[in-house]
Amino acid sequence: MNLSGFLPPDASEKPLAAGDLESLTPEGVRDFHDNHDISWAQFLARMSGITVYNFTRGNMTAKEYWETFADGMGFWDKSKAAQAYVIALGCNDLEPESSMVGSTDDICADYTENKPTFAGYFAKIIQRYKEIQPDAVFFLVTMPREPEPFVPNNIAARYEEHRVLMYRLAEFFENTYVIDLAEYGPVYDEAFHRTFFNGGHLNIEGYYLVAKMIGSYIDFIVRSNSGKFNQAGFIGTPYRYCEEN
Repeated sequence: MNLSGFLPPDASEKPLAAGDLESLTPEGVRDFHDNHDISWAQFLARMSGITVYNFTRGNMTAKEYWETFADGMGFWDKSKAAQAYVIALGCNDLEPESSMVGSTDDICADYTENKPTFAGYFAKIIQRYKEIQPDAVFFLVTMPREPEPFVPNNIAARYEEHRVLMYRLAEFFENTYVIDLAEYGPVYDEAFHRTFFNGGHLNIEGYYLVAKMIGSYIDFIVRSNSGKFNQAGFIGTPYRYCEEN
């Protein structure tokens, strides 16, 4: 199975696909370094023996991904079509309080007409990849729970809006499931940060842990819906197994 991941690679509390590491010099100079090799996506690839593409970069938003980034990086190329996509965008979109989360009402059959909300841009990404790989499976990731002071309460409320939207999108689109880290993942509290973060970004232990969480959750979804995944090996091919009459 080919698996593609999209993550918001900037904010501290998220399962970043870019493997973004934060450095700090003795003089207090802070810097950030994308390293796909230690991202959770590539840990998952090595654990499972599958091919994983990191369609990601630091500070990514759904709007930027749709408008310039994916096209500029060749991520709509059919040669990179995957059997499954993990999409975990939202942090960088929703932290500005002026941004609009939106709803499935913002989605149109002609996705170029989707409204310019987070929901509209997020749906455009799904709709475009469904054109490229119609039978692909989509896994939408919610924000982990992270208390103050790491995430202000007003932002945490927007993350709950995001979580509700992920479930609405999973109902709206076929072959779409939610990886709900808010409900079933660990709380990213002070003890969690001491072990799994450097500054505001996950460290290598944190990325490895997230890989195990994402992989375990996908395994649970597949086992819980085995009848819907029994043809998964044929995704991207012209073949199917059809019962004889």
